[in-house]
Amino acid sequence: MRWLAYLWASPTTLLGALMIPVALLSGGRVRAVLGIIEVYGGAVALFLRHVVPLRGGATAMTLGHVVLGLNREALDRTRAHELVHVRQCERWGPLFIPAYLLAGAWALLRGRDPYRDNPFEREAFAKA
Repeated sequence: MRWLAYLWASPTTLLGALMIPVALLSGGRVRAVLGIIEVYGGAVALFLRHVVPLRGGATAMTLGHVVLGLNREALDRTRAHELVHVRQCERWGPLFIPAYLLAGAWALLRGRDPYRDNPFEREAFAKA
C-alpha cells in the first residue's frame, strides 16, 4: 500500500524532482534517506535563501517525496520536521500545495503569521 502514498503525492514530488538537475549542474548534491530524495546545495541553496518568501529564506522545503535543503547539515537538523510535511503530502496529494498556501493566506487575513500560524507548520513543529 505504500506505493499508493507515493503515487498520490507524485504531482508534488515531480515539482521537487525538477530541482535535481538544477542542483547537480550547479554543484549541489542528491541523496536518498528514508525513502525521501534530499537535494541540497548549489542553486537549491540560492532558491531557498532568495526565492522562498520567508524572512531570511528557508533552511529546507518539502515537495512530495523530495526535500530541498541549504546543505547536508541543514537537512540533518530539519529531517523530523520535513518528514511531517512528507506525510502531509501523502495525505493531501496534489491538493497539498494549494491547501498549504490557502492556510497561510487565511492566517495572514486573520492578522496572524502565515508561516508560524499555518496549521501545516504547526503540526510539523509539534511532531518534530
